[in-house]
Amino acid sequence: MALLEVKNLGVQFATQDGTVFAVNGLNFSLDKGQTLGIVGESGSGKSQSVLAMMGLLAKNGKATGQVLYQGRDLLTLSAAELNRIRGNRMAMIFQDPMTSLNPYLTVERQMTEVLQFHKGMDRRSARLQAIRLLEAVKIPEAARRVDMYPHEFSGGMRQRVMIAMALLCEPEVLVADEPTTALDVTVQAQILALLRELQRDFGTAIVMITHDLGVVAGLCDEVLVLYGGRVMEQGDANHIFHHPSHPYTQGLLRAIPRMDGQHEHLLAIPGTPPNMARPPKGCPFAPRCAYAQDACAQTPPTLQATGPSGALRACHRPVQDLTAPEHAHA
Repeated sequence: MALLEVKNLGVQFATQDGTVFAVNGLNFSLDKGQTLGIVGESGSGKSQSVLAMMGLLAKNGKATGQVLYQGRDLLTLSAAELNRIRGNRMAMIFQDPMTSLNPYLTVERQMTEVLQFHKGMDRRSARLQAIRLLEAVKIPEAARRVDMYPHEFSGGMRQRVMIAMALLCEPEVLVADEPTTALDVTVQAQILALLRELQRDFGTAIVMITHDLGVVAGLCDEVLVLYGGRVMEQGDANHIFHHPSHPYTQGLLRAIPRMDGQHEHLLAIPGTPPNMARPPKGCPFAPRCAYAQDACAQTPPTLQATGPSGALRACHRPVQDLTAPEHAHA
């Protein structure tokens, strides 16, 4: 049995403009020590999918489907039952540590609270554990800095504090929502190296939400490409990077600067993402796709295997018709 299994996850929001269909039919499974990357443009449904999994949707949000953690459906648990799992067996690193950390409490108090609540530890033992975790995430002079407030740390160090807090109870599943977005490239590389190291030491399964395909290449085993709340392509990260078979995935990869000079010009995907309050009838990417045909506008394509690799993609066009993406918009 998979550690975490998501089945047909849907997320809808009730708004003044009608129902917004943020996520539609998301499926994946995650084993111990495995890393799944969920990628896509802003508004593709990445963050809402994991917030639904953690029971953290806004009040006007509703999740459907199943999120099975060790066979228990998290979507059916009471708030008290969910709190025993959330922050303990499943933890989350948020995008902006400055809005996630409490500015009025020292780092020590924020960390010891977690251990006292979930593990029943006394304050002194919890403090020693907090210092040990801060040292594990490479914060220098952790015994002294644990008594500081969040604003006394740099952006990179605050993110390390968030990672340490998420790992306090040695969770089996760690959800990271764009944890390196606000950091410079050097610090970003350090944080990714740190996550790899901690995963090796703790055996934690990671769900990494990002729009940065470089992050996925450096950390993830599997990748799931979202667009308009739907999965466009899913499979082994190396295979999808070297053999992308969906026009949207190809477009994302063409928009990345390369060091080998293969792409002299970056090719942006024309158009804008769909309005999910009025989702397209067919494939959500059809209005922006150079390969779109009549069927694409009328019928949403189903996820189907593209070959022996086991990769899946949702596209009406045969794979062999999508072999010349460089000139598709010429």
